[in-house]
Amino acid sequence: MTTKNFPGYFRWLLLLLVLAIFPWFLKDQGYAIRVLILVMLFAAMAQSWNIVGGLANQISLGHAAFFGIGTYTSTILLIRFGISPWLGMLAAMLVAALAGAILSIPTMRLRGHYFALATLAFGEVMRAIANTWTSLTGGPVGISVPFSQPSLSLMQFKSSLPYYYIMLGALVITTVIFILISRSKLGYRLRAVKANPEAAEVIGVNTVRTKVMAAVISAALMGACGTLYAQFNFFFDPDTAFSLTGVSIRVALICIIGGIGTAVGPIIGAFFIIPVEELFNDLLSGQAAGVSQLGYGLILIAIILIEPHGISALLERGKKMWKGKRYV
Repeated sequence: MTTKNFPGYFRWLLLLLVLAIFPWFLKDQGYAIRVLILVMLFAAMAQSWNIVGGLANQISLGHAAFFGIGTYTSTILLIRFGISPWLGMLAAMLVAALAGAILSIPTMRLRGHYFALATLAFGEVMRAIANTWTSLTGGPVGISVPFSQPSLSLMQFKSSLPYYYIMLGALVITTVIFILISRSKLGYRLRAVKANPEAAEVIGVNTVRTKVMAAVISAALMGACGTLYAQFNFFFDPDTAFSLTGVSIRVALICIIGGIGTAVGPIIGAFFIIPVEELFNDLLSGQAAGVSQLGYGLILIAIILIEPHGISALLERGKKMWKGKRYV
């Protein structure tokens, strides 16, 4: 680590310290810490999406497929074979990565809205399969994670704090993976593909293989997040696990609002979108139908209009303006 990079590492360590201490000031089993747990989880999910959406510039609307695969894989292994969710998570990552490869190999030659529509269709197909394959998934009735005595090996706890730190660990791991990829040869190839695919091909970059690698890693991490969600929520159904608006679009929005293609963007986006969404639902859900969604949507539109590159770019702009005033 060079002296030049030290301030950047220090900021990350300071952020991690704040996130590690913060839940101790909240009531255990309370609403606030549950929202904070969801913030950590969705930040990790958005960081996973950011690998393919931010670095590869492939706007996927089908990441709910990999998330749903993760929830069902680990839970079915736990129910039918008694396999620990920690091992089930590894299986979920493998199955999700395989699904990511199956989807990506034929679709990564597509760009823009064509790719987005192809991934959206894949997610909807997986939801339909889960709804109809009742012997395996339970169908529309859903599936419950069997609760036993609190156990680390079964990822089940009475307190909310262990769930929080597991989700925080997932966020740290996905963020580190994102940073390592962005600074690796793969990351430089992805930037080249994002900037100009034709020019990247000319200089020897296999654009399809590069994007497929990013998609497979992204899918595997999303599958792991699905396992964490299942163990935290204890119940899910196909419409929840493979939700277009609740998973696919939400993780994309978190990245776009926070700052797509940046390591800090998904964290900022999750800390903004999840609490604001919960706040609007709490304050306006008793009003006329759709009022909370309207207010929430207007805020997101306003942010995009003010700064298309997201809140992280807006904060950076404010930082530069403040520094400029200091030295005037």
